Amino acid sequence: MKICIYGAGAIGGHIGALLAQTDADVSLIARGAHLDAIRRDGLRLRTGGEEIVAKVAADDDPGSFGPQDYVIVTLKAHQLAGAAAAMQPLLGPETAVVTAMNGIPFWYFYGLDGPHADARIEAVDPGGVIWNTIGPERVIGCVVYTALEVAEPGIVVHESGDRYSLGEPDGTKSDRALALGRAMCAAGLKAPVKTNIRDEIWLKLWGNLSFNLISVLTHANLEQMAGEPGTRAIARAMMVEAQSIAEALGVRFAVDVDRRMDMSKAVGPHRPSTLQDLERGRPMEIDALLTSVQEMGRFTAMPTPTIDMVLTLVQQRARNAGLYPAA
Repeated sequence: MKICIYGAGAIGGHIGALLAQTDADVSLIARGAHLDAIRRDGLRLRTGGEEIVAKVAADDDPGSFGPQDYVIVTLKAHQLAGAAAAMQPLLGPETAVVTAMNGIPFWYFYGLDGPHADARIEAVDPGGVIWNTIGPERVIGCVVYTALEVAEPGIVVHESGDRYSLGEPDGTKSDRALALGRAMCAAGLKAPVKTNIRDEIWLKLWGNLSFNLISVLTHANLEQMAGEPGTRAIARAMMVEAQSIAEALGVRFAVDVDRRMDMSKAVGPHRPSTLQDLERGRPMEIDALLTSVQEMGRFTAMPTPTIDMVLTLVQQRARNAGLYPAA
């Protein structure tokens, strides 16, 4: 089984280092100092008090590896449109593209019945570039439940979590999804194949759209935001608005909003990825996590006053840091 990890940062490094311990043929797309370190010293994953060193093929040129069985995309969501064309050498006729990214994915409305069937979400796929270049028919969805960080080039630190839920947009348990799930389980990961992957997307997004974006304004960690009454109340209001949108689109939530907030608090003093990006001067996943939800609120005629307010503040904060386009 040929598997290319496209964007071997924190999430991709975690998956790639563990898959490389199996009989899968694993390759990595990385860049810069991180790529140099992987080539020199291997990909180093620190987890559970030990360090796993994966000697694995890595390059910044997708043309180096040829068509794959699976391309697991672990880029930040806003990077996918720019990478879609470069990814083409990895895509054979049967290649599946696994979107292991946060937020609302470009393919969300692919194959859905109803008034929004096959709708494009401009916030995450401006002009339909990803839809038209990669194609939603290739996609296997993936919802990531891990806390990870690239501590320094070539070194990924695993803080918690090992679940990567998989699911076809049409809700079937396809052979390709089941085969990937088995390969990931053989690597020590949890990779259940779900028939309701959109429900999983929203359960994860529920926390990301609130706490991740509030962290950009407060520089607080998950434990602080979910534990302090003021920030918890703001996050809760955002989550309630998002729930109304999701349920209007047919989503079912497995837990209630307060239970979901407690789940975030239980992660502990983890600094959300958006805050990590801000501190390192990197663009943040604002559009996939929140602008897309605001856009879907317009689709469903659901009011989003708290989301609108927080989004405006976060966009301004990011613009002031030179990390978001001008209005």
